[in-house]
Amino acid sequence: MNEYIEEHIKRHGRRLDYYERKRKREARSVHRQSAVAQKAFGLKAKLLHAKRHAEKVQLKKTLKAHDERNVKQKDSSNVPDGALPTFLLDREGQKDAKALSTAIKQKRKDKAAKYAVPLPKVRGIAEDEMFKVMRTGKSKKKSWKRMVTKATFVGEGFTRKPVKMERFVRPMALRYKKANPTSRQRSNSKFSASRKNPQSPMYTQLGVLTKGTVIEVNVSELGMVTAGGKVVFGKYAQVTNNPENDGCINAVLPVV
Repeated sequence: MNEYIEEHIKRHGRRLDYYERKRKREARSVHRQSAVAQKAFGLKAKLLHAKRHAEKVQLKKTLKAHDERNVKQKDSSNVPDGALPTFLLDREGQKDAKALSTAIKQKRKDKAAKYAVPLPKVRGIAEDEMFKVMRTGKSKKKSWKRMVTKATFVGEGFTRKPVKMERFVRPMALRYKKANPTSRQRSNSKFSASRKNPQSPMYTQLGVLTKGTVIEVNVSELGMVTAGGKVVFGKYAQVTNNPENDGCINAVLPVV
């Protein structure tokens, strides 16, 4: 809700000269910073110069690391145990900075892949498709109510608001409480919450279930246990189908 700028960009795109203006603005920003630094005095100047100094140090470190990535250095940490044969005595252990950085990058990728969702990209859904306009009143001129046309989830003790205060109507026929999470085996499980809808925060608040929505599923029936041997009850899963078309919710557990 209230993300009007992002919503407008998503629907209509940006100005044709947006990237050119952005490039020019960034090019001019250096001169603007220089002018500010020259005019500043007192405590403000001290803070500004300390900040700029830290940025320069970080930039130099980055450039140095970039220059050293192909340089082989003496590895003093890798000391072999026991006696070495004579033909190995004159050799020194080397560590390749590029190999180290590659290993770190690979570790980061593995960590990211562990928590990656099965559907990283989903189709955007416009409000016209998500909501149907409801006309109310004796003259049928009032049109401030909206009926949700997609599958939704509401909590256990949910009660509807009074008719005159209910803006979004979630039909009973499209409310779901069970999902089919898939890991190594398939089961029909209750889910306790709709955590995140990638379409919009408003859809998350309403509990709308579309393709790509992250839900919390009760997986106690699947027999999952933690490293300490405790039974896992709740786990996140991502919806992989269109529930309003299929009449059921299929989900995949990302972290296995």
